[in-house]
Amino acid sequence: MPTTRLDTFRRGDLRFDVSDDGPLDGPVVVLLHGFPGSRRTWDAVTPLLTTAGLRVVSFDQRGYSPGARPLRRRDYRAADVVGDVIALLDALEVGRVHLVGHDWGGFVAWRMAATARERLTGMTVLSTPHPQAMLRSLLSSAQGVQSLYMGFFQLPWVPEALLRPRLARLLMASGLPADAAREYQRFLSGPHALRGALNWYRGMWLPDRRRGKAAPDTIGVDTTYIWGNGDQALGRRAAELTGRHVDAGYRFVELDENHWLPERAAARVAREVITALRPDHSGADAGR
Repeated sequence: MPTTRLDTFRRGDLRFDVSDDGPLDGPVVVLLHGFPGSRRTWDAVTPLLTTAGLRVVSFDQRGYSPGARPLRRRDYRAADVVGDVIALLDALEVGRVHLVGHDWGGFVAWRMAATARERLTGMTVLSTPHPQAMLRSLLSSAQGVQSLYMGFFQLPWVPEALLRPRLARLLMASGLPADAAREYQRFLSGPHALRGALNWYRGMWLPDRRRGKAAPDTIGVDTTYIWGNGDQALGRRAAELTGRHVDAGYRFVELDENHWLPERAAARVAREVITALRPDHSGADAGR
């Protein structure tokens, strides 16, 4: 049984900042934030989960933690960010966890389920469809138009220059609550933080010859997928195709919400995580 909290962990030269809450002997849930958040993304979700007896761990991912901001885009490949999560689990000295990911954190969850399923008891993915469903939707829906901003983010320096003074305003316009939008802009004003955050878009799809085996098109991990039907970035077609890529227990939860589910629908997110972990549990402890 673990007896100490984790506040940081290292992977090579990188040092990651961690939040570790709830009973040390509870089932472990790891929360992965996306762009442009941080572990603060989960501020409203975490206490609902810990009240239900879960040990909840979140961390500022690669590019976000001040001690883990490599400048090269090739340091943000899928294998690198999945490796960071595995290093966290090793530092926690836990074998398997329930993984929760939003936005890019959802991509990491899908990738980890495909390449390291032995470390997962299950997962809950918010907003982000399975990568293959996303690719298929680009050819069969308006998803290509919705994803044009990803092409803009490939440019060097220009996205940083344009976003830095405007980020909070743009996030509020997209429906993110104002307090979260201002916090994310403050956090990403640190040295190299915005560059690190944008490098996820620049490096994630780069080929990685260090890994010889491609990830399978379907995963064998019990999955809850939560999608907001007002999501401006990730459309319905990809959401509906996602279930085809899960060869295990699967639940699709559609909410009348936008992209920012952890911040705007914390009670429902927590309830679905608790239900995934404890199917006989109503999730009442997480609110209505």
